[in-house]
Amino acid sequence: MNELVNELKLQLIDALNLDGMTPEEIDDNAPLFGDGLGLDSIDALELIVLLEKNYGIKLANPAEGKEIFRSVVALAEYVGKNRKK
Repeated sequence: MNELVNELKLQLIDALNLDGMTPEEIDDNAPLFGDGLGLDSIDALELIVLLEKNYGIKLANPAEGKEIFRSVVALAEYVGKNRKK
């Protein structure tokens, strides 16, 4: 699980252009949106594309995203259970 969390952190930094940020600076359990990492709705679209491209996961219900994108750990748990690649 830790390996997947780190992998996702690196992908977040790359996909969302979080230049100058390291995986260690991203709290595993901090919210990705709002007060945590501070992502917005455009970033959410990038995350959806990332999941599809890297893991073969298509979000059938966009409302699921709120729970899936709660934190890096929540995202890793979802990817771990649903990855196709």
